[in-house]
Amino acid sequence: MKGVVVSLKETRFERGTVRNMRVHVLPTKQFKTFAFSVYIGSPLKEETVTPTALTPFVLRRGSRAYPETRRFRERLDDLYGAGFGFDVYKRGDAQIVQFRMDVIHDDFVSGHEPLLASSLKFIGEALTDPALENGAFLPKYVDSEKDNLKKRLEAIVNDKIRYAAERCIEEMCRNEPYRLHPLGSIKALGAITPESLHASYRQWLQSSPIDIYVVGDTSLEQVLPLVDRWFQTEGAPGIGYAGKTQHRAVEQVNEVIEQMDVGQGKLNMGLRTYTTYADEAYPAALMYNGILGGFPHSKLFVNVREKASLAYYASSRLDGHKGIMTIQSGIEIGNYEKASAIIKEQLLAMEQGQISDIELQQTKAMIAGHLRELQDSAFELIAFDFNNVLSGAERTVPALIDGIERIGVEQIRRFAQQVKLDTVYFLRNRKGGA
Repeated sequence: MKGVVVSLKETRFERGTVRNMRVHVLPTKQFKTFAFSVYIGSPLKEETVTPTALTPFVLRRGSRAYPETRRFRERLDDLYGAGFGFDVYKRGDAQIVQFRMDVIHDDFVSGHEPLLASSLKFIGEALTDPALENGAFLPKYVDSEKDNLKKRLEAIVNDKIRYAAERCIEEMCRNEPYRLHPLGSIKALGAITPESLHASYRQWLQSSPIDIYVVGDTSLEQVLPLVDRWFQTEGAPGIGYAGKTQHRAVEQVNEVIEQMDVGQGKLNMGLRTYTTYADEAYPAALMYNGILGGFPHSKLFVNVREKASLAYYASSRLDGHKGIMTIQSGIEIGNYEKASAIIKEQLLAMEQGQISDIELQQTKAMIAGHLRELQDSAFELIAFDFNNVLSGAERTVPALIDGIERIGVEQIRRFAQQVKLDTVYFLRNRKGGA
């Protein structure tokens, strides 16, 4: 084990390593709880994305110490109602599994059990010492969670807003790992067995970068030996993320029209910004997205939805780790050409620098306000820092706010001129004609 201290924001994350695990501790008395996050990342790959997505569903069912799900959950009640959950998502071309836990600080309860140690023990055992049967995951848990994951994937198809967003990305990134959904596919679920899932789980733990975060009234010195004891990983040190994503040139706009039984059309567009979180132009990317479609005062909302009455909703979203921006809107099926044209007009307006002072200042205020609010949440502080780890950047909240404040119309115009429309995806009904 080794530890160093690195300055971040107005606070200080203390950092250390244990085998293939990077440990990040923010000592603070600001919160009455301990907040824990464990990030395990791996490259998005067709053959591993589904078993990796299924793994946390099975891990939440029980550990070797508490193999029955009911007792596993009762243990959280014993820890004064501690919260424990997980998310599976993608950041750039990486599939990220995040486990979260929060527990009240010992000073605010009358018990004698040390809650920092007990919580890290619970998380460590849940992740690295799961309930097994004959050297594999319990079949009843695997079968049950395969069904749960299948229902989640089916729900995406039933939610046409989400479905259209995913299909636009699939078409835009058809030859890139980013096309894959972080929860995998229903087709791949069928072949997974308790034995194969356990084998892929062990490989996942050994080969993936693992980042363990603790925020609360503690120190790296206290946390490192607890991680060393309760997180039984076998991976080698020095495992990191791949770094910058590969950007693909746009030769021509790809138009995809898909027909399903829908009453409302879903018009989505995918754009390549050629800028990621670690790049110097990232503040300009945030401002571009905010002015285009990130807020209720943005161009898409005002011009497409309110003035032209062509959309039920219209917004944009930036994935700063992939360098991709998406536009999503819900329209009357017959308004496809009109809505496409007016959305493209907003893109052209950005390229020409047609940005009012009100748009500029409101967007700066909204982004800066959101960044300042991060300071009020332990998990938001963790998420911000993990973005740095994932991207290799060294951003701080004050520096990013300062970067936003320095952005003017000319920087946004220059940024807009490098943004390229890649894909137009339209989900419409099966009937002929508009």
